[in-house]
Amino acid sequence: MNSAVVRAAAEAGVPAAGTGGTSIAAAQAKGLDLVAASGTTGSTSTTRAVSYVAGLARHWGVRYRPVLGTAEAADGGGSPWRRISLRGIMVGSLPAFIALALILAVGKIPGLDALGPVFDALIAGLPVVVAAVAARRVSGLGEVGLVAGVVAGVLSTEGGIVGGLVGGILAGVLVTYLLRWTLAHRFPVTTANIVAGGLSGLVGGLVVFLLLAPVTNAVGEGVKGTIEALVAFNPMLAGAVAGLVMWPAIMGGVYHAVILPLVLLEMGEKGHSFFGAVDMVSLVMVSLGITLANVVRPRTSGERALAASGAAVNFGFGTFVEASYPFIFADRKVFAVALGSAALGGLVVGATGAEATAYLPAVVAPFVATDTVGMVLAMLVGCVVPFLAVLLINDRARRTERTRREEAAPTA
Repeated sequence: MNSAVVRAAAEAGVPAAGTGGTSIAAAQAKGLDLVAASGTTGSTSTTRAVSYVAGLARHWGVRYRPVLGTAEAADGGGSPWRRISLRGIMVGSLPAFIALALILAVGKIPGLDALGPVFDALIAGLPVVVAAVAARRVSGLGEVGLVAGVVAGVLSTEGGIVGGLVGGILAGVLVTYLLRWTLAHRFPVTTANIVAGGLSGLVGGLVVFLLLAPVTNAVGEGVKGTIEALVAFNPMLAGAVAGLVMWPAIMGGVYHAVILPLVLLEMGEKGHSFFGAVDMVSLVMVSLGITLANVVRPRTSGERALAASGAAVNFGFGTFVEASYPFIFADRKVFAVALGSAALGGLVVGATGAEATAYLPAVVAPFVATDTVGMVLAMLVGCVVPFLAVLLINDRARRTERTRREEAAPTA
């Protein structure tokens, strides 16, 4: 059946595209007009599809500019520069930093100090992770971009986290343009894949390795030094201000673009972070306190289940502070409590000098901190203060509602 189709297409002069060395060779031998032909080795479904469409576009004289990647790439108009997102790259890299924090915590257990080299290896590998995520995201080409990012990251390790970020972005951009160029010049898709993935990672990594590593490393050190200088100048004020801005930052969409990168940059330098400790205390613990209060004494029965699930995730995973949004948005007094508690918790972080990170179970975070006792104290302040305050607010609201209903009830 396939042979008959190929023979008919050859006789009719129908253009075709395909991959698979043996079958493609047989089709060509029958005279089929293959406008894009290649083996399958080293290619992906994405690059094969792009190759097919590029070949057909050449055949019909139609201008073709591939939009690589997902719908998100399409929203960027196909330009890799528009897909550069510090927020997206850092969020995508976050699991590697959490693994680093967990090793740091476990390594403090007596008898497990042999994990020190594991921690050092993870620190050294973080630029590779960041570069791989950056290249994959920017290129929109999945595995091809990922491989290019790994190659760039390996060469960018001397530049630190910022070096990995720069190397990965350069690799991702180059992957896109090199793939388009090779396909436009009739390279087989296998060759185009290898050239685009390998060469772009090599070039992006070498730019950092040979030129930019001292600069990117200095940027990372500068961020760490600036934060340390601000904290040293007035630690309590620095902690209070950092805590106070946490809730407006996460609600306004600034957190993932500014604060999370600062946390990860600090962790990439030393494994723990001042902003990470403030994050855990002023966001996670405050959210835990608010949700726990609504578990113990909710205004309505339906709020208890909502609060309980949020409290469990906050405590067990050190994230999902959005669980307290329904209660914060429903009452400005609860929002004021969140802000005040966050500032107070941050103040304690600054006073004790504790550094840690969020995105960990609440029982683990103190063991990552530079000051375990100080971190426990700050976390208790961050949780207990909003818990008690919201209990009082809810109790007053319930009594007010009860009084209103009694007054509205008809008298006999």
